Amino acid sequence: MAHYIDAFVLPVPKANMPRYKRMAAAAGKIWMEYGALQYWECMGDDLDNTGPMMPFPKMTKCKPGETVMFSWIVFKNRRHRDQVNKKVLADPRMDAMYREMMSPKIFDDKRMAYGGFKTIVENGK
Repeated sequence: MAHYIDAFVLPVPKANMPRYKRMAAAAGKIWMEYGALQYWECMGDDLDNTGPMMPFPKMTKCKPGETVMFSWIVFKNRRHRDQVNKKVLADPRMDAMYREMMSPKIFDDKRMAYGGFKTIVENGK
């Protein structure tokens, strides 16, 4: 069964990781509460790409002391994603989280990439 994925890539100052992790854990609970199938937040670990591909730190214009977060949320399909996101964005807990994230900013949202993706190949358990 094909799923729908919302994916995010963003640079986060390492000093802000405790705040980011708290925010991400709370956000993940909200998405799951409203029906997301999976919620993942991953912190960069092996990002030193010396080959021909563009490394995530270069793509996100990482500065010294920053790392890259790669995050995704799994939904049944795009319609399901739209229904879940509508509920999530209307939840007052998200407003509170956004205010906390912005004062001071946890990360530079101008260097964040986001998109919705249809899966075309799925392997796994």
